[in-house]
Formats: sequence, C-alpha cells, structure tokens
Amino acid sequence: MTKASPRRLAFSFMAAIASFASSPAFAQAGTAAKIDAADTAWMLAATGLVLMMTIPGLALFYAGMVRKKNMLATMAQSLAATMLVSVLWALIGYTLAFTGEGPYIGTLERLLLTGMNLDTISPLAKTIPESLFMIYQMTFAIITVALVAGAVADRLRFSAFLLFCTGWLIFVYVPISHWVWGGGFLGAAGLLDFAGGTVVHLNAGVAGLVAAYVLGTRRGYGSENLAPHDLSLAVIGTGLLWVGWFGFNGGSALAAGSRGSMAIVVTHLAASAGALTWMALEWWTRGKPSVLGMISGAVAGLGTITPASGFVLPMHGIMIGIIAGAVCYWACTWLKSKLGYDDSLDVFGVHGIGGFTGTLLTGVFAVGALSASPEMPGGSPGLLGGNPGQVLIQLYGIGVTIVWCGVVTFVLLKLIGALTPLRVSVEDERQGLDVTQHGEALQ
Repeated sequence: MTKASPRRLAFSFMAAIASFASSPAFAQAGTAAKIDAADTAWMLAATGLVLMMTIPGLALFYAGMVRKKNMLATMAQSLAATMLVSVLWALIGYTLAFTGEGPYIGTLERLLLTGMNLDTISPLAKTIPESLFMIYQMTFAIITVALVAGAVADRLRFSAFLLFCTGWLIFVYVPISHWVWGGGFLGAAGLLDFAGGTVVHLNAGVAGLVAAYVLGTRRGYGSENLAPHDLSLAVIGTGLLWVGWFGFNGGSALAAGSRGSMAIVVTHLAASAGALTWMALEWWTRGKPSVLGMISGAVAGLGTITPASGFVLPMHGIMIGIIAGAVCYWACTWLKSKLGYDDSLDVFGVHGIGGFTGTLLTGVFAVGALSASPEMPGGSPGLLGGNPGQVLIQLYGIGVTIVWCGVVTFVLLKLIGALTPLRVSVEDERQGLDVTQHGEALQ
C-alpha cells in the first residue's frame, strides 16, 4: 500500500465535502433554518400588534371598567407589567421557557440573552431571527401577567403587584409555556394549543380567581354602586385588543402564510359571534343589550378561539364563538353569584372559562390537515375528525394547568402577604388607589 500524498488527501477531503453538500440530507439541513424576509416582516408587525394589546389596549379596557378614582392605578398595572416582565423575560424568562428539550423547564443557554446575535435562529421558529422570536413571546408573557390584575382591581397594593409579577412570571408562566410550546411534556403528549388557551387565558383566569379569593371582596361589594366610570374607554380598548389579536393568533403561525391567514379569519368570526351571542342573551334576560355585554362577549370569543385558531375552519370559528358567548355569560352571572367571589373585571369568567372551553373544543373541532407537518402528515384531528383521544389529551393539559397555576399562585400570594400587605387599607380603598398609591388623580 502506497502512502497518499498530502495533496491527494486534501483533494479527497474536499471532494467528500462537496459530495455531502450536494446530498438531499445536507440540502434539508441547510434550508431547515434560514431567515425568510416575508416571515420576518410579518412577525415584526405581529409583535407590535400583541404589545399594543397591553399598552394601550388592556390598559384602556380595564381602566374604563373601574371607578374614576382607580383609573390611573389600573393603567399603571398594565404599564408596570410591560416594563417589569420585559426585563425579566430578557434576563431569565426566555431561556427557561424556550431553550433545551427538558420535559419540565428549559436551560440557561440564553441567560441574559447570551449567545443571541443577528444570525441565530431558534429551532422553534426556523425562518425568523431568534431575537424576533424572543420578543414576540415576550409580548405574550406581558399580557398574561397584566390580565391577572383585573381580578383584584380597586384593592391590590402596587408594591405587592410588582412582587407578584416577578414571582408569577418565573414560577407559573415560564414553566407552563415551556411545557406547552417549548418542548415540554404537555406538547410532547400532543396537547393542541395554538396561541395560548392554557398558557395565557386559563392560566391568567385561574390565577385571577385564586387572587380574588385570597384578597377578598372590594369594600361595598354587593351594597354600593361599583359600576364602570367610562365605558367609552373600554370600547376603545376592546377595539385595540380585537385588532391586536390578529397578531396574537395569526402571528402564532410564526410565518407569513395561509395558516396565519386562516387563524385571523376564525379569530374575527369568533369574536363577532361571541359578541352577538352575549348581546342576545342579555337582551333576552335583562331586556336591554348593554355595551359592556357586547365588548365582554367579543373578548370571550377572542379568548376562546385562541387555542383552536390554527387548527379549525371558519364555520368552526363561528360555532366556537357562539359557545364562548353563552358559556362565559353564564360564568360571569350565575356561576360568579353561586361561588361568591369578587373578580372585579371578570378575568376568570371570560379568560379562565374561555380558555378552558376553547382548549376543550380544540380537541373536538381540530382539522388534521391544518396541523399537518412532515413529521406528522395526517396532523392532529379532533373528535369530529375521528380522533376522540384528542379530547382526553386536552383535558389532561387543562388539568395540569389548573393545578399548577392554582397551587403556585396561592403559595406565592401568601408569601408576598407575609412580606407586605397585599391590599390597601380600608381608608385608602375609600379614597382611591390613584391618590393613595401614585399621588395623582384625574380631574
């Protein structure tokens, strides 16, 4: 055997590389993660839309439904959630939620966003920059934390709220988002949650219910007039939420394509059907269709369609919206009265019950073709598609979310309560949180 020359070895090595580069396996690997300009442009817009849902959308929606003396304090909670969650997400939230393949929590690979540069791409979003995927998911975390505050509006101390935002993001939102979307055990089990039925709405609703029970009722609840001060602000907020939801659900496709477009269509139809249903029920039972009822029905439809939005067809969206309007109306009237809790802005009745209902109905209406992928050509059909087991998987995800969120939220509130009072004093509540918490007041 003759010894090969260095030149021949180099030539053979280069030829091997060229051969591998031309193979189908290499072509697939090279195109599997490549930044696409159209996808990036759409996701930049979707990120802005989702951030708009919190500021100013949710801020106006909530502020319009409280009394005048608490409007600025209510807006401050949405603003504070935006600021605090953004920083925490960049420091530690993102890496724990969306890196690694652990069943329960992510890794510290992106701690302080270390290693993220212009060219990095997350394996969970292969056609957009990782920085864009990170900030898009940040906007989801922001609005979920901000939603919870509505359940205890008019009585939660601002300092306690800041502590709650910090703890709840890290110990509740981050683990559940990893379980469902970040490669965790619920996603691996086959749970279908396109844009946040469990991660966002059920999660926020359960936390709101627990917080309402822990803090107790508002002063004068059931005996004084606690009606909204300015529903015109709430209507404007609803409009911003409605439009922002197109980025929330449509953007969850993480690409500019037909799936995101279909998600926007079913989202709009569900919101419209939910608003019409709530309006009709209120007109029938109370004699007049209220503006508050119409906007509540719209948000109920939006929240309920969220987990199903990427898996169902337009007529399914209308059906889910009708069910959402009816079920959430029942929850905010009969159920709330029977359980005796004071959820100031019906976070549990609209988002909690809506998230529960929508996640369950996803297992009924999901169309396999809409969730098909190279790894799963048949997709994940629901009950009507011949897969009744999907309903059981959805119930499993719902149960895990309720238990984890409920228990951890309760423990967290008790720990915060041991450090600082959770709610303002009776006198401060009577005077209003704008003045007592922030030293400001609307004229």
